[in-house]
Amino acid sequence: MSRTIIRGGLVITATEETEADVLIEDDKIVAIATPALAREWTADTVLDATGRYVIPGGVDAHTHMEMPFGGTYASDTFETGTRAAAWGGTTTIIDFAIQPVGRTLREGVETWHAKADDRCAIDYGFHGILSDVGDGLLKEMDALVGEGITSFKMFMAYPGVFYSDDGQILRAMQRAADNGALIMMHAENGIAIDVLVRQALDAGLTDPKHHGRVRHPLLEAEATHRAIQLSKVAGSPLYVVHVSATESVAEITRARHEGHNVFGETCPQYLFLTVDELDAPGFDGAKYVCSTPLRPVEHQAALWRALRTGDLSVVSTDHCPFCFAGQKDLGRDDFSKIPNGMPGVENRLDLLHDAVVAGRITRRRWVELACTAPARMFGLHPRKGTIAPGSDADVVLYDPDAEQVLSAETHHMNVDYNAYEGRRVIGRARTVLSRGEVIVDDGEYRGRPGRGRFLHRDACGYLT
Repeated sequence: MSRTIIRGGLVITATEETEADVLIEDDKIVAIATPALAREWTADTVLDATGRYVIPGGVDAHTHMEMPFGGTYASDTFETGTRAAAWGGTTTIIDFAIQPVGRTLREGVETWHAKADDRCAIDYGFHGILSDVGDGLLKEMDALVGEGITSFKMFMAYPGVFYSDDGQILRAMQRAADNGALIMMHAENGIAIDVLVRQALDAGLTDPKHHGRVRHPLLEAEATHRAIQLSKVAGSPLYVVHVSATESVAEITRARHEGHNVFGETCPQYLFLTVDELDAPGFDGAKYVCSTPLRPVEHQAALWRALRTGDLSVVSTDHCPFCFAGQKDLGRDDFSKIPNGMPGVENRLDLLHDAVVAGRITRRRWVELACTAPARMFGLHPRKGTIAPGSDADVVLYDPDAEQVLSAETHHMNVDYNAYEGRRVIGRARTVLSRGEVIVDDGEYRGRPGRGRFLHRDACGYLT
C-alpha cells in the first residue's frame, strides 16, 4: 500500500473551507484532519501545499474529442485532450458517443471505446448521442443505463445531421422517465435557423459574424421552452447544454422555480467572450464559431446571476477544437461551413478562479460548479468531485496567486489558437493527482496514455 500526505493547504469543497491535511492510501482518500491531529501520520510521499488550495480534480462533463463535424474531426484526440485537461486541473471528462444515423447506439459506443480506451490520461465516461430514435434505440438505452451510460444527448439543431423532431424527443424522454436516464438537450430551433442561414447566404453575407446573427437568442429560448414542456409531458428530467442567452436562462429559472427537474449548463466562452469576437479582422472570427453562438455582452449578467443563484448548475467547456488553418478555413467563403466548436478543456478552472478573484463567485461555488455539481449531475459523486474519505484521490494543489497569460504558445491542447489569447488570469494548478498518482507537478507532466479508467456512472444525483 502506498501512502501520500498533502500537508499545509486550505482544503476547499463545495460546502466548506478547512486548513487540513489529507491522507491518501493507494487511489483513495482515507482521512482529512487538522494539522495537529495529522502530525503523527507517516507516508511514502509528502506534498507541501503551504499557500495553496487543495481542491477536488475538475470534472468536465461536456467534451468532444475526435468528434466528426463538417467534413473534419475535432483536433484533440483522447490522448492529447486528456493530457491538456490534466494540465488544467481536470481529472475526469465525459465525452459523447455518437449513434450513426440508421445504425445502432451500441455501434457508436463501441466506436468511442475504440478511440478512448488505452489512450486517456485521466478517467472518462460517455454520454450517448441519439441521432435516430426508434424502437430498437429505446431498448438500447435501457441496456446502456445498466452499463453505466446514464445520460443521452439530443439535438433540436442541425437538420439532416443530428436533428430530432419533437416526437422523437418525446419518446426518448418517456423512456428516460422509466429507466432513470438524464436527457441532455442542444436547444436551438434548427429548422428556423436553416431558413435564416439560407437567406443570409443568398444575400451574399458569408463572413463569420453572420453565424451569430442567424442563430438568434430567441431561437435558443424557444427551443429551450419547448424542450422543457416536452420533459414535463414525459415526466423526465432535462439538462440543457451550453446555455448562452438571457431568455433561455429565464425559461430554465421558471421551470426550476415551479419545482421541475430542469438543469442548465453554461460554458466559459459565454461568460468571458462576446459576439464581437466573430467580427474580428479578416477571417479570424471563425475561431469563435460555436453553437450556441457567442452573445452580446449584456447576456453575461444573466448567466453570472444564474450561476450564483443555482438556476444554472454546471460550467462545462463543450471542448470541440478545430484548427484555424486547415479546418476552420473550410468555411472561408460560407460561414455555415465553418466547423462549430472551440477549445477550452485546459482553461476552465483558471478562468473560473479568475472570476473568484473578481468577486463574481465564491471559492466554494467555484469548486461546486467545476467539480462537485457535474459529478453529482452525472452519477459520479462522491467518487468524484469532492475531497472526503472514500472518494477517489483526484486532488489539485492550486496556487491562487500565480499569474499566467493564456496563449496557444503555452497551452497543451492540440489546436493552433487559444480562444482567450493574451488574457491574464490569476490562479494555476501546480500539482494534479489522479487516483493518488501525481500526473502534473510544477511544470512537469508525469501522466501517460492509458492510465485513465472508463467510469460506470449512476443516475443523476439531483433528481427529486
